[in-house]
Order: sequence, then structure tokens, then C-alpha cells
Amino acid sequence: MGFMCCSSHPLRAASLLLLCFCVVLSRVHAGGSRSRELYIAYLGDVKHEHPDDVVASHHEMLGTLLQREGSSASMVYHYKHGFSGFAAMLTADQATRLAEFPGVISVQPSKTYRSTTTRSWDFLGLHYPSSHMPASELLHASNYGEDIIIGVIDTGIWPESRSFSDQGYGPVPSRWKGKCQVGPDWGNNNCSRKIIGARFYTVGIADKYLKADSLSPRDHNGHGTHTASTAAGSTVEEEVASFHGLAAGVARGGAPRARIAMYKSLWSVDETGSTASVLAAIDDAIHDGVDVLSMSLASRDGSDDYSFATLHAVQKGITVVMSAGNDGPRAQTVANSSPWGITVAASKLDRSFPTVVTLGNKQQMVDSLSITNPRTHHPGAISRLLHVYQPAPRRRSRRHSLARN
Repeated sequence: MGFMCCSSHPLRAASLLLLCFCVVLSRVHAGGSRSRELYIAYLGDVKHEHPDDVVASHHEMLGTLLQREGSSASMVYHYKHGFSGFAAMLTADQATRLAEFPGVISVQPSKTYRSTTTRSWDFLGLHYPSSHMPASELLHASNYGEDIIIGVIDTGIWPESRSFSDQGYGPVPSRWKGKCQVGPDWGNNNCSRKIIGARFYTVGIADKYLKADSLSPRDHNGHGTHTASTAAGSTVEEEVASFHGLAAGVARGGAPRARIAMYKSLWSVDETGSTASVLAAIDDAIHDGVDVLSMSLASRDGSDDYSFATLHAVQKGITVVMSAGNDGPRAQTVANSSPWGITVAASKLDRSFPTVVTLGNKQQMVDSLSITNPRTHHPGAISRLLHVYQPAPRRRSRRHSLARN
């Protein structure tokens, strides 16, 4: 009946359709403005002695914004040790209004971060003692990093690795205030006198990433285990450290006697983390008492929205070491360029990778390919070793060589 009525009045039908369209548009717009996202509110230095008072001040501020309705449900993280701030689920309008509150320095949306990637220590002159070379003066003077606590923000850690053996270690330093957070495949026994602390952070991480990983400090990617062992791996002797007998050598970290605290805020799939979880890890690391903070991560757009947190860490006497990212070598591709941190980039190697080819006449030929060779720097370039063989009468071979094509 409605269609018959409208069909007899074309102008009325057009007006009704236009009205319905406007109503739908207004509802879509209103729904969009009400959609909530994770935001980070940074409030500067901690202004209360006790962390509980800091938390109470956060709830008071958020409660004022939300008229006390939904304050607890919206709150995600409290940053209450090294700096003051919180992460909360807010609409864009609420975030804009919160930024105007007295005492609020900034309000930014939480972003996504990804991880960035051993001869290195010898290259740097930090020689470990061996039969042909004494320990370097710096390494010996520092007692190999004895009882230095290195906090690692990464994808977790694999405690069964021999690089994390605590054999010969004394008690955990009394100044340590961290904890061993348990999970489905991580118990208190997975922490040790070497791995003295382990935490994990799930907020701001999509369910698909969490389901593909372990809700614990355990590493199912390998990146965190790699970075932790590079910084502070215990010494693993040559007869053990090899790949099926290949590339045998002593494996060790730069400070092999240091302790490790893992803060898992990056997750295995795409090695992804969020600003909110990274800030929570930094805040906990400051509270726990780390001496060094290692962060091999960067955002997709090159920004470092956690830089204010690393500044607070440095103010507390913590040395912050960060990676320069995986991009480059081009202009403006260095991540983590805050002047108060130590940013480490990739460099050239002081060695090549030789390949031995044994010919049919038992003659061996050796050639090498360095990854710093300019001919291999072009994207997609593939270097191939070819054996050129030309038989000749009464001789096994007239010419044989290795050539690149």
C-alpha cells in the first residue's frame, strides 16, 4: 500500500527517499564517532609517591571525561612507575576532549610495531678468552657483565636454550623487583638465576596474533631468543654450538654473565606489538630495576611514540639500546633516532663466505662471496657460482674456473 501511495505522488516519494537517506547517513556518522579505539594519554612525570595514588588519579581524570560511566571498563593500562599515563578505549571525540585536560601532555592512538633484526663481539674488540687470545680489557674489567640486568622487549624467550644456562650463577641480585609471569607453557621453574624475570602483554594485540602464539613469555618466533642471547647469552662451547656440525664456534653474548628479564610485547605472527603494550613493558622494566633496556622494534611509519618513555628510563639511570630498523640504506630510514638512546644500525662485515668446489680431477677451487660486494646490493640480484669445464684431448681439463653470472 505504501508503494502504491508513493507512486501516485512522485514528489512525495522523492522527498521520503531523501529523508531516509539523510537519516541513514546521520546514523552511520554517529556510529563512526562512537567507535572506540585504543589511545595513549601521556601525563609526564609521576606526581605521587605510591603507584596506587597514580592509578587513582588516572581513574579520576577518565571518570571526569566519561561522567564516571564506564571509566573502569575503558581503562586498559596504567603507566605508574617511570612516568604517568594510561591507555584507554576512547572515541575520537573523547580523545580530543581528553587532550584539553590540565596536566595532559599528549593523547595519541596506539600504533603497531614490528621487531627488527657472532662474531660481532670480536669485531668490536670484546674478545672472550681463548687459547690464542686473552679477554679484552673492557670485557675483563666489567667481569663479563656480572649481575648487570638486561631487560629485553621482544617476542619472548626460549628458556631451554643452552645460551640461558644459569650454571655457576649466584643468587638473583637483591635489588631486583620483577616477577616471573606464568602461562600455559611457562611455569615458575622456567625462570632461573639467568632469566630472572619474564612478563607478557596482550592488550592492543589482535586475536589472530594471540591465537597463533603462546599466552606466556615463551618465544614461538625466535627473534626474542636471538636478541636476548646476542646481548647476554651464556657461553656455549664449540663442540655444542654448530648447525649439524657446520659453522662450529663458541656462541656467547656481549655480556655473558649478565642476567636477563624478558618483556614479551611483540607476538610471533608478523612480530607485531602495540604502543600500549610497549609502554607498559618499559614502565615495568623501570620499576623492576633493569640496568639496560634492549629494544629491537620499530613502527611501520618510522615514528617512535614510545620515545618519551625511553627518556624517563634514561633519567632513571637505565641505558636504552635500540635498533635502527630494517630499512635502508636510504635517507630518512633510521628508526629510533632519539638522542638519549643508543641506536645500532647494520654495518659491513670483516669477513667473506668461502665456497670450496672439488672438481672431477680432485682439484679444489675456492672462491668467496661477500654480502657487502656492490654487485649483490641490487634488489633481486642473485649471485651464482658456475663451474666452467672444457675437455681437451690427452688432458683431464684445459680450463676450469669459478665465475659469477
